[in-house]
Amino acid sequence: MALRLVSDFDLRKDVLPWLRAQRVASAAAGARGGGPGVLENNYESLRILNVERNGNVIYTYKDNKGNVFFGLYDSQTRQNEHLYTFEKDLHVVSCSVNSDRTLLAASLVHSTKEGRKNELQPGSKCLTLLVEIHPVNNVKVLKAVDSYIWVQFLYPHVESHPLPENHLLLVSEEKYIEKFHIQVIQEDGSRVVIKDSGHLPRERVAEDFVWAQWDMSEQRLYYIDLKKSRSILKCLQFSADEKFNLMFEAPLDITLSDSGFKLVNFGCDDLQDQENLSKHLTLCVFTNHTGSLCVCYSPKFDSWEKFTYSVFYFHKGHGKTFTAALGSVDSHVTKGLTFLNLDYYLAVYLPGHFFHLLNIQHPDLICHSLFLTGNSEVVDMLPHSPLQSLSGSLVLDWCSGKLYRALLNQSYLLQFLWNARLDCEKMAVLHCVLSCGGDRRFLEAKIIQWISENISACHSFDLIQEFIIASSYWSICPETSNMDKLLPYSSVLTWNTEIPGITLVTEEIALPFMKVHSCKGYWEKLNSNLEYVKYSKPHLHYNNSMVRREWHSLISEEKTGRRRSMVYVKNILDNATKVISNLEARNLEPRLTPLFQEEDNHQRLLMGLMVSELKDHLLRHLQGVEKKKIEQMVLDYVSKLLDLVCQIMETSWRKHSLHPCVPHFSGRASAAEFKVFHIMTRILEATKSLFLPLPPGFHTLHTILGVHCLPLHNLLHYIDSGVLLLTETAVTRLMKDLDNTEKNEKLKFSIIVRLPPLIGQKICRLWDHPMSSNIISRNHVKRLLQNYKKKPPSSVIHKSSFSVEFLPLNYFVEILTDIECSNQALYAFEGHDNVDAKFVEEAALKHTLMLLGL
Repeated sequence: MALRLVSDFDLRKDVLPWLRAQRVASAAAGARGGGPGVLENNYESLRILNVERNGNVIYTYKDNKGNVFFGLYDSQTRQNEHLYTFEKDLHVVSCSVNSDRTLLAASLVHSTKEGRKNELQPGSKCLTLLVEIHPVNNVKVLKAVDSYIWVQFLYPHVESHPLPENHLLLVSEEKYIEKFHIQVIQEDGSRVVIKDSGHLPRERVAEDFVWAQWDMSEQRLYYIDLKKSRSILKCLQFSADEKFNLMFEAPLDITLSDSGFKLVNFGCDDLQDQENLSKHLTLCVFTNHTGSLCVCYSPKFDSWEKFTYSVFYFHKGHGKTFTAALGSVDSHVTKGLTFLNLDYYLAVYLPGHFFHLLNIQHPDLICHSLFLTGNSEVVDMLPHSPLQSLSGSLVLDWCSGKLYRALLNQSYLLQFLWNARLDCEKMAVLHCVLSCGGDRRFLEAKIIQWISENISACHSFDLIQEFIIASSYWSICPETSNMDKLLPYSSVLTWNTEIPGITLVTEEIALPFMKVHSCKGYWEKLNSNLEYVKYSKPHLHYNNSMVRREWHSLISEEKTGRRRSMVYVKNILDNATKVISNLEARNLEPRLTPLFQEEDNHQRLLMGLMVSELKDHLLRHLQGVEKKKIEQMVLDYVSKLLDLVCQIMETSWRKHSLHPCVPHFSGRASAAEFKVFHIMTRILEATKSLFLPLPPGFHTLHTILGVHCLPLHNLLHYIDSGVLLLTETAVTRLMKDLDNTEKNEKLKFSIIVRLPPLIGQKICRLWDHPMSSNIISRNHVKRLLQNYKKKPPSSVIHKSSFSVEFLPLNYFVEILTDIECSNQALYAFEGHDNVDAKFVEEAALKHTLMLLGL
């Protein structure tokens, strides 16, 4: 299935065997009290109470006499420990253990005959107790009230030594939260007792709230209070010294009742009727290490035909409200909506109906998120029991008593990629797969294999283009903060196609008002994200528009024979050399494709310019990162772009069993060469619009395959439309490899006349043919006569080398000879000493004879 649930804990596997062993030991010893007690067949009372920050699981169970036992499963040692026993038939509301396992806090009420406590009976009390358990000793009553209480110990971020002071949160159904300060001392060696237990300092943390959520991993408390009927989300951060700060306030455009009360992640709450979860609103906050802040909200369910939920992307400054169609009216909703935190993604699913994988890093376009309806096997394979999302990717299936790590199932998503029908699904899954990390080389090979088989299957976007941009992004961005704002994430900038089964409305939302600005870690990143939303419009994503202009300028200068500072050009070419060296250092395997076997200055200029522009872009906008690190990131990024092209080429070359040498122009093209030529043409189309560099030698190889595979008129059309680029290396090989048959002469002449003048002159000298002599002569005469000024005729006319008396030709050759004599030094320096008036005369006569058929 799309989600991979990795089991961290299972009550039946990790606890029950230990309990049975304890029962056997107790029976053998004839024990009547102490220990974990005798469970008999009352295993159904076994349930999870809480999961602490260190991953330890607290659970409870009852024996046949109704005695309540507390146990702890250590996630590190995978051992169970008995904590405490209440020899009364009580119902546990909440429980927490401090990090040193010396204190246990529990909130209990009298059990009812039904076994579940939905309301407190008149006159009954909820007892909140603090117990010394190292060893078991005193019990202190913290509260005895007619409303429910939930307890939670704070856990320090540094757990290197026992703490003299512990801090306990008490959350009351009366809508207030208190923090108790509990000092402990050691007596008689290792015995730990509460100091001055009769006077425990306390302070009010929050009050008048209607909803609260505890983040055990980050030690944060989120809560909502209503001010003038407006919902305000607040966050308290508890620090290592157990102080706390109000970090932000954020208005929420949702409707909450002042009489309501809901807690999230304060232990495992079985007070609600879990069968009616679909009738209650769902609200939770998710964050991740990149500084994202998402609030997920689903109002009370009121329709059998559609389901509405909202996600407020505070780190992006907007919220989206989704409405999912549920299909047939008969398919009743019996389960609640589940929100799961999956790092870069957020999963929303309604068991049996739909699964929505939301991209929280780049939520702007709906095509970057995956939506599947109940008709998909993916939805059917998801757990149908409600999952409670704890901190990070930790989720609890309270029905089965299992604790999981929820991860994206990369192998399943790769398989799904082959079967995806819609373009939006292909786009979303491609990004999901790349975000999972792992063995990137293996992953890219699998995606390239899929692209090779489905190269023309997408109509809304270019598969190769999207793969190159997305894979390059994921190879760099996870390592450095804020890179997601500076590098392109996708080749698609807009998406107007509807996604079947879902509609959405996007609205701008008010940004959180930060109360503290000097914090590090997550809060620094969140603040940076909010600053970006406020001040960075338009977006700062890098593009190659500047590179395009500068590259065309340099190529234009080259054609006209002018070139700016050699130092400038040398620096650009040096950048390209560094990129190629960086690429070769990372890929030690021998290449099958004959690339990187020529200089290809045009591509090197493009590479070098991209390095220069991207480095300047990052230096401008990436604060607090060393220049040397930025330079290496730029080299890695540009190298990755080239490497992905090489990988696509390698896969195609290997698949079609082509020889690693450059193919010859002579001979007929094979079916394999046709397919490789097609792939190369698609690569060229993908990189051309984004103006991305290609590996040196790509255009030469592409041209050679083009000559092989295409009839002449198609070949010339490809050249004229810019699909095939004639390189000096390719044309030189063509002149040498092909003989002078009539067909080849026509091809060679058609190629030569399409070459830039400077390259054309070089190539003509390689072709021993009257046609090339004619072209050379014309160019020579044109060059000589460009600045010619007529002089008085000479009285002596030199005889031609041919015994032909043709006065116009003799006179013309005389003029050329005079010009050559006066400019001898100049033309010798330019390398034209092999072409002179005599050469022109001979070429002209030969051409005339050919025209006369002689």
